[in-house]
Amino acid sequence: MSTLTEWRVPPAHQPRTNDYGFDLDRALSSIVGLHSIIPPDAFSAETLGTERAGNGVVIDDGLVLTIGYLITEAESVWLHRADGLVVEGHALGFDSVTGFGLVQALGSLDIAPLPIGSSAASRIGDRVVLGGAGGRTRSVASRIVAKQEFAGYWEYLLDEAIFTHPAHPNWGGTGLINQRGELIGIGSLQLEREREGKAEHVNMIVPIDLLKPVLDDLRKFGRVNKPARPWLGLYSTEIDNRIVVIGISTNGPAARAELKTGDVILAVDGEKVTSQTGFYRKLWSLGSAGVDVPLTVHHEGVTFDVTVTSTDRARLLKAPRLH
Repeated sequence: MSTLTEWRVPPAHQPRTNDYGFDLDRALSSIVGLHSIIPPDAFSAETLGTERAGNGVVIDDGLVLTIGYLITEAESVWLHRADGLVVEGHALGFDSVTGFGLVQALGSLDIAPLPIGSSAASRIGDRVVLGGAGGRTRSVASRIVAKQEFAGYWEYLLDEAIFTHPAHPNWGGTGLINQRGELIGIGSLQLEREREGKAEHVNMIVPIDLLKPVLDDLRKFGRVNKPARPWLGLYSTEIDNRIVVIGISTNGPAARAELKTGDVILAVDGEKVTSQTGFYRKLWSLGSAGVDVPLTVHHEGVTFDVTVTSTDRARLLKAPRLH
């Protein structure tokens, strides 16, 4: 396998050792590069691709925490140290509720774990480092600019995500490190927000406190050992207090119910929904995966009712295989 590609964060945004009260280089050495290969017939291949690359953080002996979309349905995973050493890994599991993914190194990484801190203790304005594989030149000196609810178009919701600026250009699986040198989150997305009339990029971070209740299950079972949420297989966005369908997952429940891009979801089980968060919370309140979900839908001037039989999204995914 090749070494990490040659690129650098602009020097003005790189963290400087003297700005932090911990051993910055030691902390950043816990972050590895991650490269995964996904079969072409995998359910997620069409939307996420068959080759994915990002970062991961060593949190235990050979145990690497990353963002789940990098390893979903992976048939092979490779972990890259900054010095060029490459070790094969096994995708242990993925939690669709939090978004976390776990990889176990199959050989010795010889990397000290990064201590886990408390994301709840972090505050807006805190100076943080968003660490990428490769040390300071691949990391960003950043600040927490918001802690707030986040709804993703793929049936995903965090009650309180962390947002940082400046943004890391290779954000997937980056480690958010606090002023004590502790891991407090994993990078998920880059988003654009408007501030003082100008657009700026921020990173959305999954808070580390969400890991603690699910870590043991992910290690043992590859998923959280409780009933799955109902999943419809539709992508939606909120426009003018309306939930608009912007895409449909092939072979998912919404596709089988013949929902279409452009449909507007007006109500769930007779209850009006005007926000993405309200839509998800009402959907998930109906029961676990498999429950029938009554929707009121508007399409091209016609309003109608349709019942979608939900499913567990994990049933459509290829399970990790240990070679």
